[in-house]
Amino acid sequence: MSLIRQAATIVCAGFLGLGTLAGAQAQAPANWPTKSVKLIVPFAPGAGADIGARLAADVLSRKWGQSVIIENRPGGDSLIAIRAVIGDNDDHQFLFTPTGNFTPHPFRHEKLGYVRERDLLPIARFSNTVLAIGVSESLGVKSLQEFIALARAKPNELNVMTVPGITELVWDGFTKALDLKIQKVNFTNLGQGASEMATGRIQAVMSAYAVMQPVVQGNGARVIAVNSRTRAPAIPDVPTAIEQGVPSLQLEGLVGMFGPRSVSPQLRKRIGDEVADVARMPEIAAKLVASGQVPNPGGAEEFAADIAAQEKQVAEIAKLIGLSRKD
Repeated sequence: MSLIRQAATIVCAGFLGLGTLAGAQAQAPANWPTKSVKLIVPFAPGAGADIGARLAADVLSRKWGQSVIIENRPGGDSLIAIRAVIGDNDDHQFLFTPTGNFTPHPFRHEKLGYVRERDLLPIARFSNTVLAIGVSESLGVKSLQEFIALARAKPNELNVMTVPGITELVWDGFTKALDLKIQKVNFTNLGQGASEMATGRIQAVMSAYAVMQPVVQGNGARVIAVNSRTRAPAIPDVPTAIEQGVPSLQLEGLVGMFGPRSVSPQLRKRIGDEVADVARMPEIAAKLVASGQVPNPGGAEEFAADIAAQEKQVAEIAKLIGLSRKD
């Protein structure tokens, strides 16, 4: 077992203990759900997590015999959606989100208004967003190492668009570790920013593969690395950053379901198992892959361990680049 996995398991046990204490007096009602279930997504419709939530909702509504409603609450660095879930503290209302939306929060916000381990309990791991690094064809590089060599040869002459949150944090850790000088460019519309790779105005992008897929398919850009530990089914010929000797760019795009303190341990396990079963369905898996994701089903305990590992990764990068906790 790796050191990160050991650490994750230890921290996970603590998290699960807190969740158990929070719901010690509650039992999973045999007739749950007794009303409509709501999945709150911190993105506008059409985002990867939104697609996954809708796929899950369609199956679960039939299984549970109650409507499963998707409510999109974008903005506020996901705090709007998170506070809605923990504020109502209703065991029929859940958050469906990438973990990377909140794991950097302690280093980004002074007044979060929530304690993740206490207020936002992992229910089920559903999928991984395929995260990747794309470059403009105008650069003439075909690998991550070639891009690094070019960045070293031309300090401050290259630029990159990253996604605010953990993606940007990992990129900053990568450039700090290798002492690279690459300018960051912000775009409110990520799709528009990625499309600028075709013109050469944007030279590199680190984001969900789905964001850059149109320009890659149009031959204006190429993907030179995926950030996950394993290759992505949608682009199997693209090696991982780890394969190319750059472990500092490793990042898992974990996506799953979270609940408030009112969800008892028994109900948490039941829902977690049922949501994970949805992600295992071949027809659901095929739709996830087509939308730039990878099915990654797992129950509450597995998901909690992955989150603990990601929080540890965030803390290590923050230390490397000189960020302190603000919460």
